[in-house]
Amino acid sequence: MTLQTVEFNADLLKKYAQPLPRYTSYPPATELRESFNSQAFENALVVGNKKQTPLSLYCHIPFCETPCYFCGCNTLITQRKEVAETYLDYVFQNIDQVASWVDARRTVNQFHWGGGTPNYLNLEQVEKLWTKLSTVFRFEENAEVSIEVNPKYLDNNYILFLRSLGFNRISFGIQDFNPKVQEAINRIQSESLLFQVMDWIREAGFESVNVDLVYGLPYQTLATFEDTIEKAIQLDPDRIALFNFAYVPWLKPVQRLLPEAALPSGEEKLRIFQMSIEKLTQQGYVFIGMDHFAKPDDELAIAQQKGQLHRNFQGYTTKPESDLLSFGMTAISMLHDVYIQNQKRLKDYYQDIEANRFPIQKGVQLNPEDHLRQAIIIELMCQFHFSPTCLQEKYGLQFNHNFSDYFAPELAQLQHLATDGLVEIDGDTLEVTPRGRLLIRNIVSVFDTYLKQKQQKIFSQAI
Repeated sequence: MTLQTVEFNADLLKKYAQPLPRYTSYPPATELRESFNSQAFENALVVGNKKQTPLSLYCHIPFCETPCYFCGCNTLITQRKEVAETYLDYVFQNIDQVASWVDARRTVNQFHWGGGTPNYLNLEQVEKLWTKLSTVFRFEENAEVSIEVNPKYLDNNYILFLRSLGFNRISFGIQDFNPKVQEAINRIQSESLLFQVMDWIREAGFESVNVDLVYGLPYQTLATFEDTIEKAIQLDPDRIALFNFAYVPWLKPVQRLLPEAALPSGEEKLRIFQMSIEKLTQQGYVFIGMDHFAKPDDELAIAQQKGQLHRNFQGYTTKPESDLLSFGMTAISMLHDVYIQNQKRLKDYYQDIEANRFPIQKGVQLNPEDHLRQAIIIELMCQFHFSPTCLQEKYGLQFNHNFSDYFAPELAQLQHLATDGLVEIDGDTLEVTPRGRLLIRNIVSVFDTYLKQKQQKIFSQAI
């Protein structure tokens, strides 16, 4: 049984449909608290220095010229391009703040710009930010260096410039090729533009290209989205992210601009999802997990086969050993014992930096119980398998108790999932079946002690 095998069962997907965290972290980001003491962040940086933990860097560019009505990201909509220059000045100070606590011998093995729209920046600004980060931090020669871009604001010169600086991975959002859907979500980009952008990226020599698709948007049908999937396959990206649209207008007011009556039914969404999985896997894409597919020779697929895939606030990653340091408003840093999120309001972000404070809005410090459950959840999310022996060897976790006794309530819950064929339990070993892989969020939620205390309306649907 290979990891990429996945079995679609509509009845079970309906049965287990419920709002759940995406588990890009454990504890989930909803557990970050404003009462967090920034001293804990400083301590975590010092611990990373002692261990010489590698670094993963993230930079958040929040600006977009126009809103995408489906979007759930932290963005600022403005066409006043001068705001970017001021923002970068503060980001540079934020970088210096954090870097002053980081041992200069620690190296960067992963680096990502997200947004918003990172290519909102002009080429001069891109170079300034790149130079700042590559001067302050020491990059490994083979570091993964990636950026998200909006095809609408790209030309060949921009792409070539990104590649010349050192970016070697790139991602762009398609969402849907259908013009009617694009108009409804206020993300109009012609088919010819998308294919042209891919040609430019390939000619520039990027090592990996990801495209984003979204199912569940207004006016989508099985037939129209099948056309989108076929065109996406023609583009031949290395990775495809197939996101389930989360309609949460109470959390993201911009979604109120969508025609709610035109959203596909739950039944139609399931048909679209099944068709997409079948077509992508038939074309040789590996189902990595959740909503990600990759070619068999892609690093994500290779890492999964080797049992080395990991997950953090940026999603699936091949760098499990790194401390994630993030810069810019709303950006989340993820160190071994501490997660923090920067201020969500630009004004607050600027004020903290002017006062020479870390611009932290909230955070959480992990305890030993969190680390144990985090390891279990990561193994299941990434490898679809875990055993206590694996956790001891891979994560250095020591058990002061009998695993089966300690997790007796969880194992009892899992027995119900086993009855539906989602998991197989052999003593302390748990294996997620092909039928269960699409419901991995439901399976790992059994180990989430925080979920029982939450109103699940804050989360998106698992499927």
